[in-house]
Amino acid sequence: MRALVRSQSFGAVIGVVLMLAVFSIVDFSGWWRSQTLANVAHFSAILGLVAMGQALVIITKEIDLSVGSVYGLSGVAFITLEPQYGVAGAILAALLIAGLVGLVQGLLVVKGRLPSMIVTLGGLFTARGLIYVWTGGTVNNFSEAARSNPLTRMFGGELFGIEAAIFWMIGLCIALNIMLWGTRFGNRLLATGGAQDSAESRGVRSDHVKIATFTLCALLAGFAGIVTLADKPQTHVTLGDLMELEAIAAAVIGGCLLSGGRGSLVGAVLGAFIITSFRYELIALGAPSSWFITFVGVVLIVAVIFNQSLARRAGHSV
Repeated sequence: MRALVRSQSFGAVIGVVLMLAVFSIVDFSGWWRSQTLANVAHFSAILGLVAMGQALVIITKEIDLSVGSVYGLSGVAFITLEPQYGVAGAILAALLIAGLVGLVQGLLVVKGRLPSMIVTLGGLFTARGLIYVWTGGTVNNFSEAARSNPLTRMFGGELFGIEAAIFWMIGLCIALNIMLWGTRFGNRLLATGGAQDSAESRGVRSDHVKIATFTLCALLAGFAGIVTLADKPQTHVTLGDLMELEAIAAAVIGGCLLSGGRGSLVGAVLGAFIITSFRYELIALGAPSSWFITFVGVVLIVAVIFNQSLARRAGHSV
Protein backbone atom coordinates (compact mmCIF):
# COMPACT_ATOMS: atom_id res chain seq x y z
CA MET A 1 0.00 0.00 0.00
CA ARG A 2 2.87 2.37 0.83
CA ALA A 3 4.38 1.68 -2.61
CA LEU A 4 1.05 2.41 -4.29
CA VAL A 5 0.65 5.71 -2.44
CA ARG A 6 4.13 6.79 -3.50
CA SER A 7 3.65 5.73 -7.12
CA GLN A 8 3.09 8.24 -9.90
CA SER A 9 -0.25 6.71 -10.88
CA PHE A 10 -1.76 6.89 -7.37
CA GLY A 11 -3.83 9.98 -8.19
CA ALA A 12 -5.30 8.30 -11.27
CA VAL A 13 -6.21 5.20 -9.25
CA ILE A 14 -8.02 7.37 -6.70
CA GLY A 15 -9.72 9.23 -9.54
CA VAL A 16 -11.00 6.02 -11.13
CA VAL A 17 -12.33 4.72 -7.79
CA LEU A 18 -14.14 7.99 -7.03
CA MET A 19 -15.50 8.21 -10.57
CA LEU A 20 -16.91 4.68 -10.50
CA ALA A 21 -18.47 5.34 -7.09
CA VAL A 22 -20.19 8.50 -8.35
CA PHE A 23 -21.40 6.82 -11.55
CA SER A 24 -22.77 3.91 -9.54
CA ILE A 25 -24.82 6.30 -7.41
CA VAL A 26 -25.98 8.61 -10.22
CA ASP A 27 -26.58 6.12 -13.04
CA PHE A 28 -26.00 2.55 -11.91
CA SER A 29 -28.16 0.80 -14.50
CA GLY A 30 -26.93 2.99 -17.36
CA TRP A 31 -23.23 2.83 -16.50
CA TRP A 32 -22.85 -0.83 -15.56
CA ARG A 33 -24.13 -2.13 -18.90
CA SER A 34 -21.90 -4.31 -21.05
CA GLN A 35 -22.42 -2.08 -24.11
CA THR A 36 -21.54 1.07 -22.17
CA LEU A 37 -18.38 -0.43 -20.70
CA ALA A 38 -17.35 -1.87 -24.07
CA ASN A 39 -17.69 1.52 -25.79
CA VAL A 40 -15.83 3.35 -23.04
CA ALA A 41 -13.03 0.78 -22.99
CA HIS A 42 -12.64 0.97 -26.76
CA PHE A 43 -12.33 4.76 -26.94
CA SER A 44 -10.19 4.81 -23.79
CA ALA A 45 -7.77 2.44 -25.52
CA ILE A 46 -7.49 4.77 -28.54
CA LEU A 47 -6.88 7.83 -26.36
CA GLY A 48 -4.61 5.76 -24.12
CA LEU A 49 -2.27 4.99 -27.04
CA VAL A 50 -1.87 8.69 -27.75
CA ALA A 51 -1.61 9.58 -24.05
CA MET A 52 1.24 7.11 -23.49
CA GLY A 53 3.29 8.78 -26.19
CA GLN A 54 2.49 12.17 -24.72
CA ALA A 55 3.52 10.92 -21.28
CA LEU A 56 6.94 9.88 -22.58
CA VAL A 57 7.52 13.34 -24.07
CA ILE A 58 6.37 15.07 -20.87
CA ILE A 59 8.73 12.90 -18.82
CA THR A 60 11.61 14.37 -20.85
CA LYS A 61 10.38 17.86 -19.84
CA GLU A 62 8.94 18.61 -23.29
CA ILE A 63 5.43 18.62 -24.74
CA ASP A 64 3.85 17.62 -28.06
CA LEU A 65 0.82 19.61 -29.20
CA SER A 66 0.71 17.96 -32.62
CA VAL A 67 -0.43 14.44 -31.66
CA GLY A 68 -4.08 15.07 -32.54
CA SER A 69 -3.18 16.27 -36.03
CA VAL A 70 -0.64 13.45 -36.50
CA TYR A 71 -3.36 11.00 -35.42
CA GLY A 72 -5.66 12.48 -38.07
CA LEU A 73 -2.98 12.67 -40.77
CA SER A 74 -1.98 9.04 -40.29
CA GLY A 75 -5.59 7.88 -40.31
CA VAL A 76 -6.33 9.82 -43.49
CA ALA A 77 -3.10 8.53 -45.08
CA PHE A 78 -4.08 4.96 -44.23
CA ILE A 79 -7.51 5.18 -45.79
CA THR A 80 -6.42 7.32 -48.77
CA LEU A 81 -3.35 5.30 -49.79
CA GLU A 82 -5.01 1.90 -49.44
CA PRO A 83 -6.31 1.75 -53.06
CA GLN A 84 -2.76 2.29 -54.36
CA TYR A 85 -0.64 0.29 -51.94
CA GLY A 86 -3.05 -2.15 -50.34
CA VAL A 87 -3.75 -2.41 -46.62
CA ALA A 88 -0.22 -3.45 -45.63
CA GLY A 89 1.44 -0.76 -47.74
CA ALA A 90 -0.95 1.91 -46.47
CA ILE A 91 -0.21 0.96 -42.86
CA LEU A 92 3.54 1.22 -43.42
CA ALA A 93 3.17 4.51 -45.29
CA ALA A 94 0.96 6.01 -42.57
CA LEU A 95 3.41 5.00 -39.85
CA LEU A 96 6.30 6.36 -41.90
CA ILE A 97 4.54 9.71 -42.24
CA ALA A 98 3.83 9.85 -38.51
CA GLY A 99 7.41 8.90 -37.61
CA LEU A 100 8.80 11.48 -40.01
CA VAL A 101 6.71 14.23 -38.42
CA GLY A 102 7.96 13.24 -34.98
CA LEU A 103 11.57 13.02 -36.16
CA VAL A 104 11.49 16.48 -37.77
CA GLN A 105 9.93 18.01 -34.69
CA GLY A 106 12.48 16.35 -32.43
CA LEU A 107 15.34 17.65 -34.58
CA LEU A 108 13.92 21.17 -34.54
CA VAL A 109 13.57 21.11 -30.76
CA VAL A 110 17.01 19.64 -30.08
CA LYS A 111 19.22 20.90 -32.90
CA GLY A 112 17.36 24.15 -33.44
CA ARG A 113 17.08 24.78 -29.68
CA LEU A 114 13.46 25.81 -30.12
CA PRO A 115 10.71 25.46 -27.49
CA SER A 116 8.80 22.22 -28.03
CA MET A 117 5.51 24.03 -27.49
CA ILE A 118 6.17 26.31 -30.47
CA VAL A 119 7.57 23.58 -32.71
CA THR A 120 4.71 21.15 -32.09
CA LEU A 121 2.10 23.92 -32.31
CA GLY A 122 3.49 24.57 -35.78
CA GLY A 123 3.34 20.83 -36.39
CA LEU A 124 -0.30 20.82 -35.33
CA PHE A 125 -1.26 23.41 -37.94
CA THR A 126 1.02 21.98 -40.62
CA ALA A 127 -0.30 18.41 -40.30
CA ARG A 128 -3.90 19.62 -40.20
CA GLY A 129 -3.30 21.79 -43.25
CA LEU A 130 -1.75 18.86 -45.11
CA ILE A 131 -4.92 16.86 -44.48
CA TYR A 132 -7.07 19.57 -46.11
CA VAL A 133 -4.68 20.08 -49.04
CA TRP A 134 -4.25 16.34 -49.63
CA THR A 135 -7.93 15.42 -49.49
CA GLY A 136 -9.56 18.61 -50.70
CA GLY A 137 -11.88 18.32 -47.71
CA THR A 138 -13.26 14.90 -48.65
CA VAL A 139 -11.98 11.46 -47.61
CA ASN A 140 -13.13 8.27 -49.32
CA ASN A 141 -14.20 5.16 -47.43
CA PHE A 142 -12.59 1.73 -47.52
CA SER A 143 -13.64 -0.72 -50.19
CA GLU A 144 -15.34 -3.94 -49.11
CA ALA A 145 -12.19 -5.90 -49.99
CA ALA A 146 -10.09 -3.65 -47.73
CA ARG A 147 -12.58 -4.00 -44.87
CA SER A 148 -12.38 -7.79 -45.05
CA ASN A 149 -8.57 -7.85 -45.28
CA PRO A 150 -6.98 -9.90 -42.45
CA LEU A 151 -4.75 -6.97 -41.45
CA THR A 152 -7.74 -4.67 -41.19
CA ARG A 153 -9.52 -7.18 -38.98
CA MET A 154 -6.37 -7.65 -36.90
CA PHE A 155 -6.15 -3.93 -36.12
CA GLY A 156 -9.84 -3.11 -35.99
CA GLY A 157 -11.71 -6.34 -35.39
CA GLU A 158 -12.66 -8.22 -32.25
CA LEU A 159 -11.22 -11.15 -30.31
CA PHE A 160 -13.54 -13.03 -27.94
CA GLY A 161 -15.97 -10.12 -28.31
CA ILE A 162 -13.36 -7.55 -27.19
CA GLU A 163 -12.16 -4.76 -29.48
CA ALA A 164 -8.67 -5.26 -30.91
CA ALA A 165 -7.74 -1.71 -29.85
CA ILE A 166 -7.87 -2.80 -26.20
CA PHE A 167 -5.42 -5.66 -26.79
CA TRP A 168 -3.08 -3.37 -28.73
CA MET A 169 -3.17 -0.79 -25.96
CA ILE A 170 -2.47 -3.37 -23.25
CA GLY A 171 0.34 -4.98 -25.24
CA LEU A 172 2.02 -1.66 -26.02
CA CYS A 173 1.56 -0.47 -22.44
CA ILE A 174 3.40 -3.55 -21.17
CA ALA A 175 6.16 -3.18 -23.77
CA LEU A 176 6.63 0.54 -23.11
CA ASN A 177 6.70 0.01 -19.36
CA ILE A 178 9.41 -2.61 -19.79
CA MET A 179 11.30 -0.13 -21.97
CA LEU A 180 10.88 2.73 -19.48
CA TRP A 181 11.69 0.86 -16.27
CA GLY A 182 13.81 -2.05 -17.44
CA THR A 183 16.13 -0.77 -20.18
CA ARG A 184 19.06 1.60 -20.45
CA PHE A 185 17.11 3.86 -22.81
CA GLY A 186 14.29 4.18 -20.29
CA ASN A 187 16.74 5.09 -17.57
CA ARG A 188 18.26 7.74 -19.80
CA LEU A 189 14.82 9.06 -20.68
CA LEU A 190 13.93 9.52 -17.01
CA ALA A 191 17.32 11.05 -16.28
CA THR A 192 16.98 13.49 -19.18
CA GLY A 193 13.73 14.84 -17.81
CA GLY A 194 14.75 14.75 -14.16
CA ALA A 195 18.18 16.36 -14.35
CA GLN A 196 19.43 16.88 -17.89
CA ASP A 197 22.75 18.52 -16.96
CA SER A 198 23.56 15.78 -14.50
CA ALA A 199 22.58 13.10 -17.03
CA GLU A 200 24.77 14.63 -19.74
CA SER A 201 27.71 14.81 -17.35
CA ARG A 202 27.40 11.02 -17.03
CA GLY A 203 27.48 10.48 -20.77
CA VAL A 204 23.74 10.47 -21.57
CA ARG A 205 23.04 11.89 -25.05
CA SER A 206 19.89 13.75 -24.07
CA ASP A 207 19.51 15.10 -27.61
CA HIS A 208 19.26 11.57 -29.00
CA VAL A 209 16.85 10.58 -26.24
CA LYS A 210 14.50 13.50 -26.96
CA ILE A 211 14.55 12.95 -30.72
CA ALA A 212 13.72 9.27 -30.22
CA THR A 213 10.93 10.15 -27.77
CA PHE A 214 9.29 12.66 -30.13
CA THR A 215 9.46 10.07 -32.91
CA LEU A 216 7.97 7.37 -30.69
CA CYS A 217 5.19 9.71 -29.56
CA ALA A 218 4.24 10.48 -33.16
CA LEU A 219 4.34 6.78 -34.07
CA LEU A 220 1.94 5.96 -31.22
CA ALA A 221 -0.42 8.72 -32.36
CA GLY A 222 -0.21 7.45 -35.94
CA PHE A 223 -0.80 3.87 -34.83
CA ALA A 224 -3.87 4.99 -32.89
CA GLY A 225 -5.21 6.62 -36.06
CA ILE A 226 -4.69 3.40 -38.02
CA VAL A 227 -6.45 1.33 -35.34
CA THR A 228 -9.36 3.78 -35.32
CA LEU A 229 -9.84 3.65 -39.10
CA ALA A 230 -9.40 -0.11 -39.26
CA ASP A 231 -12.32 -0.41 -36.85
CA LYS A 232 -14.53 2.26 -38.43
CA PRO A 233 -13.26 2.75 -42.01
CA GLN A 234 -14.84 6.12 -42.66
CA THR A 235 -13.47 9.45 -41.59
CA HIS A 236 -13.40 13.21 -42.13
CA VAL A 237 -10.75 15.92 -42.24
CA THR A 238 -11.33 16.91 -38.61
CA LEU A 239 -10.28 13.48 -37.29
CA GLY A 240 -8.28 13.98 -34.09
CA ASP A 241 -9.19 17.64 -33.70
CA LEU A 242 -8.34 18.78 -30.11
CA MET A 243 -7.22 15.25 -29.23
CA GLU A 244 -3.84 16.64 -28.19
CA LEU A 245 -5.47 18.47 -25.28
CA GLU A 246 -7.18 15.31 -24.06
CA ALA A 247 -3.91 13.37 -24.38
CA ILE A 248 -2.04 15.98 -22.32
CA ALA A 249 -4.82 16.01 -19.74
CA ALA A 250 -4.78 12.19 -19.54
CA ALA A 251 -1.01 12.14 -19.04
CA VAL A 252 -1.13 14.80 -16.32
CA ILE A 253 -4.09 13.18 -14.57
CA GLY A 254 -2.10 9.94 -14.73
CA GLY A 255 0.79 11.41 -12.75
CA CYS A 256 3.12 13.10 -15.24
CA LEU A 257 4.83 16.23 -13.97
CA LEU A 258 5.23 19.00 -16.53
CA SER A 259 8.59 19.70 -14.86
CA GLY A 260 9.76 16.33 -16.21
CA GLY A 261 11.44 13.28 -14.76
CA ARG A 262 8.31 11.71 -13.28
CA GLY A 263 5.35 10.01 -14.89
CA SER A 264 3.41 6.80 -15.40
CA LEU A 265 2.25 5.12 -18.59
CA VAL A 266 -0.33 3.10 -16.68
CA GLY A 267 -1.48 6.36 -15.11
CA ALA A 268 -1.80 7.93 -18.57
CA VAL A 269 -4.07 5.06 -19.63
CA LEU A 270 -6.15 5.48 -16.46
CA GLY A 271 -6.33 9.20 -17.18
CA ALA A 272 -7.62 8.41 -20.66
CA PHE A 273 -10.22 6.11 -19.10
CA ILE A 274 -11.37 8.90 -16.74
CA ILE A 275 -11.69 11.46 -19.52
CA THR A 276 -13.50 9.09 -21.90
CA SER A 277 -15.82 7.84 -19.15
CA PHE A 278 -16.91 11.33 -18.16
CA ARG A 279 -17.50 12.31 -21.78
CA TYR A 280 -19.67 9.23 -22.33
CA GLU A 281 -21.59 9.59 -19.08
CA LEU A 282 -22.30 13.30 -19.55
CA ILE A 283 -23.68 12.55 -23.01
CA ALA A 284 -25.78 9.71 -21.58
CA LEU A 285 -27.20 12.04 -18.92
CA GLY A 286 -28.01 14.70 -21.52
CA ALA A 287 -25.64 17.31 -20.10
CA PRO A 288 -24.44 20.20 -22.32
CA SER A 289 -21.15 19.57 -24.12
CA SER A 290 -19.60 22.56 -22.34
CA TRP A 291 -19.78 20.59 -19.08
CA PHE A 292 -17.18 18.16 -20.39
CA ILE A 293 -14.73 20.96 -21.20
CA THR A 294 -15.30 22.40 -17.72
CA PHE A 295 -14.72 19.00 -16.15
CA VAL A 296 -11.42 18.48 -17.98
CA GLY A 297 -10.20 21.93 -16.94
CA VAL A 298 -11.08 21.46 -13.27
CA VAL A 299 -9.70 17.93 -13.05
CA LEU A 300 -6.50 18.99 -14.81
CA ILE A 301 -5.82 21.72 -12.25
CA VAL A 302 -6.62 19.38 -9.35
CA ALA A 303 -4.35 16.70 -10.85
CA VAL A 304 -1.42 19.12 -11.18
CA ILE A 305 -1.76 20.22 -7.55
CA PHE A 306 -2.12 16.63 -6.30
CA ASN A 307 0.77 15.30 -8.38
CA GLN A 308 3.11 18.06 -7.24
CA SER A 309 2.21 17.40 -3.62
CA LEU A 310 2.75 13.66 -4.10
CA ALA A 311 6.09 14.27 -5.83
CA ARG A 312 7.32 16.45 -2.97
CA ARG A 313 6.38 13.77 -0.47
CA ALA A 314 8.36 11.28 -2.55
CA GLY A 315 11.38 13.59 -2.50
CA HIS A 316 11.10 14.69 -6.15
CA SER A 317 11.85 18.34 -6.90
CA VAL A 318 9.10 20.18 -8.81
